[in-house]
This record gives sequence, C-alpha cells and structure tokens, in this order.
Amino acid sequence: MKIIDINTWNRKLLFNHFKDFKDPYFGVVIPFDVTNAYHQAKNNKYSFFARYLHDCMKAINSIENLKYRLIDGQVVHYDIIHASATMMRADKTFGFSFIEFSENLSKFMRSIELEKERIQNSEALYPSVNSQDCIHCSTIPWFEFTGHKEPVSGQQDSVPKLAFSKIAKKENKMMMNVAINVNHALADGYHVALFQEKFQENLNK
Repeated sequence: MKIIDINTWNRKLLFNHFKDFKDPYFGVVIPFDVTNAYHQAKNNKYSFFARYLHDCMKAINSIENLKYRLIDGQVVHYDIIHASATMMRADKTFGFSFIEFSENLSKFMRSIELEKERIQNSEALYPSVNSQDCIHCSTIPWFEFTGHKEPVSGQQDSVPKLAFSKIAKKENKMMMNVAINVNHALADGYHVALFQEKFQENLNK
C-alpha cells in the first residue's frame, strides 16, 4: 500500500473536481461473452461463479486506477484487491463475504467455500475483515438487466461496485451483463474500458 501525492498526481484537477460530489460515482452496464468460461467450468465440474469472479478479479487487479481508494482524505493505492461478494443464505437473506484474491484459481475457490460456510452458519452481516482493499459485488441470477443502480450511503466511498446478471443466450453465445460503478475522482471511462477488455480476455482463455 502506498499514499499518492495528490499535488504531483496527473489526476489532481480531476480528483479535486469530483471528490466532493454528493455522488461521485458513474456506472455502466457492459455485456460479456461467457460462453467459453461457462463450458470450461461445467466440463471440469467447478463453480461458474468462482470462474467468472476470478477472471473479474484478475482484470481488476491489472488496472491501477481501480486499486485506488479514498481514506481519510488521502488517495491510497493497494497492491492487491480482494472480493467482497454478497452470498445468500437458505432463508434468502444474505451476508457480505471477504474473498482473498489469489492468481491460483484453486486457492481462490477455497476462499469462496470458506466464506460460504461461514455465512451459512452465521447471522452476521459483515465479515471479520471489512477493509477497503476490495470490490463490492453481487450476483443477480434471476433476471437479465440492462440498467443498474447501487445504494448510496451518503458517506465518502471509493470502492468499485459490480453486479452480475442472469445469463442470456444470444446468437449461440452465452451473454452476461455486468454493471460496474466507480468513483469518478479516481477513475474514468477509459479505465473501465481497460477493465472490459481484460475481463473479456480472461473469460476467453
């Protein structure tokens, strides 16, 4: 982790413009072709959710601007970004997880399973680790969406927020829409485009 010197940062003017907005986030919904990733997961009998979330996190961790956070008025850059995904319980409530990122898919899946087990056996809303070196993400597998809005707490926030829709079959492809919301003081559409490119590349492998 390192603190960014805002005075010498090339985003200084953009940062100062957006940082005090009541809602500095902008969001888009992007369609992704998950055909290859889905079939690989099913053919090898592992979780498709784990596969696409891992591909997503590899993409997030490759984009510098998506690793910036605002903490106590300072811009902090984290070395590694983890995943805080909502996980549903049997009673249809959910808890927030903290899934440690690893480049190794098996280790990442193990972290997911540990968090699933913890949430299923607890009524706690938050994990014991509840830091900002993560993304907030949700899967909404019941319907396809083309628009999405995240709740706004009213407190300063800078964690990127993603949501994954139900898969839709279109022209022999399996498509999944992904909403991504980022703080405009820290990142722009260009950086979201880099994420889109890298995420799709990972899904195709």
